[in-house]
Amino acid sequence: MTFALIDAEKTHHPVSVLARVLGVSREGYYAWRRRGGVSARTAGDRTLTTKITAVHAASRATYGAPRVHADLAAAGVRTSRKRVARLMRQAGLRGVHRRRRVSLTRRDRAAYLPPDLVGRDFTVPAPDRVWTADVTYVPTGQGWLYLAVVLDLHSRKIVGWSMSDTQKTALVADALTMALQHRRPAPGVIHHSDQGSQYVSREFARLCAHHDVRRSVGSAGDCYDNALTESFFATLECELLDRTSFTTHDQARAALFDFIEGFYNRQRRHSTNGYLSPHEHETRYYEYHQAA
Repeated sequence: MTFALIDAEKTHHPVSVLARVLGVSREGYYAWRRRGGVSARTAGDRTLTTKITAVHAASRATYGAPRVHADLAAAGVRTSRKRVARLMRQAGLRGVHRRRRVSLTRRDRAAYLPPDLVGRDFTVPAPDRVWTADVTYVPTGQGWLYLAVVLDLHSRKIVGWSMSDTQKTALVADALTMALQHRRPAPGVIHHSDQGSQYVSREFARLCAHHDVRRSVGSAGDCYDNALTESFFATLECELLDRTSFTTHDQARAALFDFIEGFYNRQRRHSTNGYLSPHEHETRYYEYHQAA
């Protein structure tokens, strides 16, 4: 390397002479020395790797290159996604990947089924127009803990959730009640779910009617009709449940609360939102429409 040669010969010849003969600048040599004898690109890679490592750690070691790149861009760091991916590989940093989820849907064939008001159209122009809902299970040393969620299709934010050691209607009713209390949607908000017995029960139908919630149900045994809630659960499983074991229900409850409210809603970047978190996506929506 040219600067290394100058460094080796500087005791025998002036730096300015060596630099002129080798066709480089004297200032460039001293800049190389200040960087510890490495090239500008290598020094830049080291600095960027430090920032990438911090972003990856803040994501709870879940982010891959696209989300790390989005975090860096938001912080004013200009670089390419390919460079981020290369440095992550070199540093041994990886995002987590989803696995296929097992459905808990148990259809009540005698129950009245509401129509499908969504029809796999998951593009919604504003918050609190369409909510989707589903239930998943969390293994613990005390047995299953069931989690019901309500997700807003516009922002992908979890607007209601509930946990219980049983899969009764109260589980999904409590999740919807939380969403209604926190969001206070206009009459006619759509609640879309699968054909699980809790969602088509008379008790749940009465709750929806009381609050002017329009019920919507997808077809039986088709995960694509409720794909976004399924996608959230896949994210939850690969980013939390597959990497953690819980001895008690209380441990699982605390971890789920922290993941949903502390990480997913407010911090985790969502590709559909232009790599904004659900909370930030909603905030920008309201700021834009208030200014308009």
